[in-house]
Amino acid sequence: MAGNRFRYGQWRGGPDPLAPPYDVRAAVDAVGAEVLAGGSLREALRDLLRRGPQGRGGLDELAARARRLRREALRRGDLDGAVTRARALLDQALAAEREELRGRDDDGARFAEAVLDNLPRSTARAVEELSGYDWASAEARATYQRILDGLRGEVLEQRFAGLRDAARAAGDPATQRQLAEMMRDLNDLLARHARSEDTTDAFAEFMRRHGEFFPERPKDVDELIDVLARRAAAGERLMRSLSDRQREELAGLMRQSLGEQLAGELSQLDSHLRALRPDLNWQRGERVRGDQPLGYGEATGALGEIAELDELLDQLDQEHPGATLDDVDVDAVARTLGRDAADDVRRLRELERELRRQGWVTRDADGLTLSPKALRRLAGTALRRVFADLTAGPRGQHDLRSAGAAGEVSGASRPWEFGDEQPLDVVRTLTRAVRRAGPSVPVQLAVEDFEVMETERRASAAVALCVDLSYSMISQGRWGPMKQTALALSHLMATRFPQDALQIVGFGLEATTLTQQELAAVEPDLRQGTNLQHALRLAGRHLRRHPGAEPVVLVVTDGEPTAHLDPEDGEAYFHWPPLPETIEATVREVDKLTRYGATLNLFMLGDDPGLRRFVDAVARRSKGRMFTPDLDDLGEYVVSDYLRARRGRR
Repeated sequence: MAGNRFRYGQWRGGPDPLAPPYDVRAAVDAVGAEVLAGGSLREALRDLLRRGPQGRGGLDELAARARRLRREALRRGDLDGAVTRARALLDQALAAEREELRGRDDDGARFAEAVLDNLPRSTARAVEELSGYDWASAEARATYQRILDGLRGEVLEQRFAGLRDAARAAGDPATQRQLAEMMRDLNDLLARHARSEDTTDAFAEFMRRHGEFFPERPKDVDELIDVLARRAAAGERLMRSLSDRQREELAGLMRQSLGEQLAGELSQLDSHLRALRPDLNWQRGERVRGDQPLGYGEATGALGEIAELDELLDQLDQEHPGATLDDVDVDAVARTLGRDAADDVRRLRELERELRRQGWVTRDADGLTLSPKALRRLAGTALRRVFADLTAGPRGQHDLRSAGAAGEVSGASRPWEFGDEQPLDVVRTLTRAVRRAGPSVPVQLAVEDFEVMETERRASAAVALCVDLSYSMISQGRWGPMKQTALALSHLMATRFPQDALQIVGFGLEATTLTQQELAAVEPDLRQGTNLQHALRLAGRHLRRHPGAEPVVLVVTDGEPTAHLDPEDGEAYFHWPPLPETIEATVREVDKLTRYGATLNLFMLGDDPGLRRFVDAVARRSKGRMFTPDLDDLGEYVVSDYLRARRGRR
């Protein structure tokens, strides 16, 4: 309408309804902060989902609710309630019958009293012996029939939800034949399915004839088996939760109430279901306790709920290799924990998928891990922390933004690949686009059109950063600063000095080279030993691969050498206190690096006198330097020393 005026502004009605459920970048930064503080990469990613981003709706909270419901189910009542109720009804029937017999003065009445007096103490056997008894009292006969009808109804209703009305009338021979026919057809269908026959048409015919007994309306045989098997497993767990006497009593009552034909078909059905679904827990009993006696249906319902909660807890634990949130049954979560819990699972699923879709995490055989994209962000964060208080000035630095990437242009080009940082070859890129799509304005570019110029890498400095991975590093709180320092240095060299060559060497009982991704995920070496000799040997190999570059070796450690490689078999040998052979082997590697012209600087963490004497001697022998930084200053010391050392002595 003319004259109407609308004003738009910031949403003020609460949380933004169009915002994603979680801030993906904030989630990645939270993982990065935990890693930089010394935490395990995989544990950090796992905890992200367990706690939930921003501390809401995580798997731990859902698992706690499931455990609470399980505890409540375990206190629901007495599982022997079916036998207890049968005993109470039997006592009522016997009392009414004796009252009727006392009013009669004949031999038949006296004989009937003798029969009642000599009934077995077992409820099941007493009910069985009374099956042919001619009741004198109509009230007693009706009460006795309630024992059979009630238990039969509970058993059949527990197994087949649609049999509620038919189960009550199952004492009628015609109804028993109808139920037996349904179970016979069901057993035949399951037997054919077990033989891997095509049961599509047979299932459709079965549901046409007997579908009213299955209100769940399963879509195929597998869904039908799942429903029936879970109920049958609950019934079996009930039996295994009872004592031997209670189990014998209940089994006898069930045989008596169902009759020979129905009991036989039900037993065969259980055998089929057990074979088709062996993954369900058929053998486990539960110690359910409570004052309220539970009937057969109530008891199996409680045990079925406990079993479903156990399955859900296994899914929420995410402990098995390759576990994902797609393994969590959202429908089961909604049934047991409520719709809000199911919504939390869906949001966590969306977060996990979004992390993968945006390239922040990848999945391997062991689970989620950070992608190179996320590691660059993590390393950049580490570098910003180091530079927060660092004023290195212009020493050794130069701006490479207009100098090309990793070296001199060679004149050749190649197709662009993800991660390439070489300059774009504009002419060849446009030529490929025109050849592909034809001459048109504007030129439509596709990913496969891009080409980059090949460059010849020329390292001006070869740097080996040797970091101690022994257990003492994490036990003394030095793991986080060490990892942050190494990531910061790798990011600095990759972004500001790509012509330099960095090799990270981690050493515990043995030494190994590490990529940036491996460094972020590396765990402390739980084996005893600090093998600096092996680390320096690997560092020397890296330096010799770049003969024209300035050689720099930086060592971060908190313990003197206690291990070396045996010259005969190459195996690592540990001994505490350090052996002269270990010290001599380490010093030989120091001398090789010194003769090669490498700058060897050592960063000593801790105040161990033995370590101080060793580091000081090595620094003087190699004409290097020794540093004793505080943990908070380690990154600043290492980065500053790299910037100083890369100017070189050659």
